Formats: sequence, structure tokens, C-alpha cells
Amino acid sequence: MTTAATHNAQSHTTEATLFVALELSEKTWKLGFTTGHGQKPRERTMTARQQEHVLDEIAQAKRRMGLPESAAVVSCYEAGREGFWLHRFLQGHGITNHVVDSASIEVNRRRRRAKSDGLDVRKLLSMLLRYAPGERQVWQVVKVPSVEAEDHRHLHRDLETLKQERASTMTRIEGLLSSQGLRGTSLTKLPEQLEALRLWDGSSIPPGLRRRVLRV
Repeated sequence: MTTAATHNAQSHTTEATLFVALELSEKTWKLGFTTGHGQKPRERTMTARQQEHVLDEIAQAKRRMGLPESAAVVSCYEAGREGFWLHRFLQGHGITNHVVDSASIEVNRRRRRAKSDGLDVRKLLSMLLRYAPGERQVWQVVKVPSVEAEDHRHLHRDLETLKQERASTMTRIEGLLSSQGLRGTSLTKLPEQLEALRLWDGSSIPPGLRRRVLRV
């Protein structure tokens, strides 16, 4: 082999990329690996949320596929209950990761399975191979917020949750009181207001109902 040919071969090896798709579920994660179209994917199953194991599997895949340790890695997974911690972990280890918006690929998977199911690891891998070179219509990538921005959202979401819980509680109280011909009251000073309410015959609210209303 000539010097130029050797250089070209070395450049090709150095520039090779390992593509990784992660299919995440509550108990197990499935990983798919390939270096390009036409290659049978290497598939591995592991216990969920063992991030160091993910790095080990990536290292093993590089060795099995003849890639150097320095080879670039591009990965993806569907947005879901794992949130963004895994994305940050992968990025922190030099891996280019894409968090995919599941809603943006519903049309692609509608004929294959129910909407509630995730894409299988092979399908994710094939779509990643299309997305990486520039086929952007394959799916939409989620814009991952910073840790600070994500944490700031909890205050707003907590407030919304509290409002919903308050409305739900008030609805249950109104239902209990309506069963005795009484109108609902506000949650402010509820015990005192219950004491003031009277049934059709002028009697107080029965103790069992009072305790239930206060427990709601």
C-alpha cells in the first residue's frame, strides 16, 4: 500500500462514527450500534439507568466494529420519563446525543404499532442514520434546557399542580355537602364554616361527614 493510500485508510478509520440508539423502558434499556447502512446492528440489553454500563457497551461496540477508541459517537433516544439527565451524561462524555420528540414521529410509526409504544431500537437506529447526514424531516429534536432553566420550571409547575389539587378538593367537598342539601363553602377557615352549616332540620352536620370533609 502506498503512503497516500495508507493515509487515506487511516483517515477513513479515524473519521468513522459509531451510531447508537437507546430504547428506554422502566426496567430495561436496549442499545443498538452500527457504523452505517448495510451493517447488521449490534444489539444489547441491560438493566435500566446503569449509565456506566452504557459507556462499557459503547467501548465494546467500538472494539467489535474495528473502530478506534477516539471514534466519534452519535446517539439518540425518545423523550420520555428519563428526562434529560441521560442526555447530559452522554454529552458530558463527549457523545453527540439527540433527544427525539416522540410526537414528531407518530405518523412514521402509526402503521407499525400503537401510539403509546416507543420506536424499537432498530427503527431508531435507521432513522438516526438518516438524520445524521442532514435528513432533518425524519424527526424533531428536543431543545434541552440548562439545568438551571429546567429547575426553574418546577416552581411554575408546582403552582399549577396546587391550583388543580385545590379545585379538585373543592369539587369533592361540594359533592359531599350537596348530598345533605348544603351548599359548598370555601377552603378558608373550613372547620369553622362546617360548624355553622345546618341540615334541613336545623341540626349540625353529622360527625362522620364532618371528618370526611376535613380529610378530603
